[in-house]
Amino acid sequence: MHEWNKFPHDNSAFTFAGDDLLDAWPDLHRGDCVEFPDADWVQQTLEQAPAAAPDCFDGDFSALATTIQEAWRCYHRGDFQQATDLAGQCGQLAHAPANKAAGIYATYLEPDEAAAQSCFQSAVKRAEAAIEVFPDDPNSYYFHAFNLGRYSQSISIVKALSQGLGGKIQSSLENAIYLQPDHADANIALGMYYAEVIDKVGKMLGKLTYGATADKALAHFEQALELTPTAPIANIEYGNGLYLLFGDERLDEVTDLYIKATELQPLDAMAKLDIEAALAELE
Repeated sequence: MHEWNKFPHDNSAFTFAGDDLLDAWPDLHRGDCVEFPDADWVQQTLEQAPAAAPDCFDGDFSALATTIQEAWRCYHRGDFQQATDLAGQCGQLAHAPANKAAGIYATYLEPDEAAAQSCFQSAVKRAEAAIEVFPDDPNSYYFHAFNLGRYSQSISIVKALSQGLGGKIQSSLENAIYLQPDHADANIALGMYYAEVIDKVGKMLGKLTYGATADKALAHFEQALELTPTAPIANIEYGNGLYLLFGDERLDEVTDLYIKATELQPLDAMAKLDIEAALAELE
């Protein structure tokens, strides 16, 4: 694996040392509903899914929990490669930080298209394995859809649809929302999926073939924004969706959503990258 690019902004506010991670957890994970990985969570999870343990696991639940927490600290401060490496030491228990870190890194910080696509594809494979081990975990499905969706955008939505990737993305997002209706990030992604389908194949074919309608897309965006009103990405993707669906007709609303996103306080490295992307679009 080549050396990943560093987070290019000040991350001193995103370290979450010690108990700060637990204190900030509800706000940091309001969008994805990931549970805090303490020792009790590790033990209960492994009792239900023993195959999720790493090969070298010696029964020390606290040590394993500490490593997973550190993977999340690395993710939140923007050390995405270290987050993925640490998560890889924890078996499927840490599929979420690994796949979120890889996906965000490839989206924002990897300029080489082939390298970014490799990140997405590796995350998709990890997510597929997580779905096998954790069929009732909404984030197994969400991070599968997230990374497959980003990969699809990188090769073009039309090409991805022709390869049958659209159905896989839609199925995983629907499973995530079925398992956790308050999963704001999955609602954002499903709204964007519908909007992109309509943009590429049209309203009639989008509805007949994929069940995509503008009303469905807007409902998912609005649900996500209601659940996470202070998340930059909820505002940005709502704006992106509006533009795909309505173009310049609703450009003022799109601009307002982007401006709102840039005025929010970033809680972690991902939010900072979201805001910087929005600022670049507004220039």
